[in-house]
Amino acid sequence: MSVILFILILIVLILVHEFGHFVVAKKMGIRVDEFGIGFPPKLFGKKYGETEYTVNALPFGGFVRIFGENPDEESLHGADKGRSFIHRPKWVQATVITAGVLFNVLLAWVLIVFGLMAGLPVSEGAVPGGGVLENARLTVISVLEDSPAAKAGLLPGDRILSLTVGGETVADPNAQTMQTFIQMHESAPITVSYTRGESDQGEISVTPERGIVGEAPAVGITMDVIGTVHLSFFAALWQGGKMTIGLLIAIVSAFGGLIASVFNGTADFSGLAGPVGIAGIVGDAADFGFIYLLSLTAFISLNLAVINLIPFPALDGGRLFFLLIEAVKGSPISPRITNFAHMFGFVVLIGLMLAVTYNDLVRLFS
Repeated sequence: MSVILFILILIVLILVHEFGHFVVAKKMGIRVDEFGIGFPPKLFGKKYGETEYTVNALPFGGFVRIFGENPDEESLHGADKGRSFIHRPKWVQATVITAGVLFNVLLAWVLIVFGLMAGLPVSEGAVPGGGVLENARLTVISVLEDSPAAKAGLLPGDRILSLTVGGETVADPNAQTMQTFIQMHESAPITVSYTRGESDQGEISVTPERGIVGEAPAVGITMDVIGTVHLSFFAALWQGGKMTIGLLIAIVSAFGGLIASVFNGTADFSGLAGPVGIAGIVGDAADFGFIYLLSLTAFISLNLAVINLIPFPALDGGRLFFLLIEAVKGSPISPRITNFAHMFGFVVLIGLMLAVTYNDLVRLFS
């Protein structure tokens, strides 16, 4: 089920991205030859006006075929060259290229706004203005691999109800009281009552150990008090915009740090998740509830927007970089060079995706 959900999310995000290119190209008077759902081979299609709308066999998103985006003889010198992407002003080309990224950002904003109206899970330290935290509960954020908590079966998203040792019970703990309770009962089995997902409730026994995180007794989890916040439409619109910008800044910063670490020799790619890893994360989010899944979809959409702006061939950022070079040099780059660069970039990206997927599978089966 998690794989199916991931594929559906991927289809939506890519189609929204391509729809952005499609709408703006049409608005700018550029000829659009095809808008495809999925990737070839083509199953069937229907032509409306000058554009063919197709459904294709490989269900991993979609594409838009804009006349002259990959220059050929017809788009360069044909009768309809005036409506070719390659012959439009640089600002028009840049607008069409960035439209896909903009639509991914707008989609994330819409999903966050909907989540804030329906009841978005947030930390008690990040409640948006005008919001009230409801049903707040200490929640497991992450579980350290091979830790006592992992061996006992605690999972991210579990909400802690109580802690018990012997006749001593702490109900509805916060992060500080749980940490203190764990340190007071070193090497003693602690019964942890929790809820998981919408309604599942259970108990596990976990024994704190030293050396898990530092020298103090610990069970190997990070925690935070998480509740839900409901906002009115206009408040959600404003706060959702602020949250979207904040997430974008955080994602750009994280990517910037990763790229910098490549050049200074400290890069660690072991934590990167590819399609298999993301499918697992999507499955976990779905288990926690629909709003969690919406929030994750918004986050993935913003990640796709940022990745697409990286100045690498085959990505939107690469196309923008070539436009910048043309603007500086005052003449177009040879279409043969640009087409080869984007094809080469596409092959490299596929290779990177396969490498990350292999890393996912190694982690999954190790």
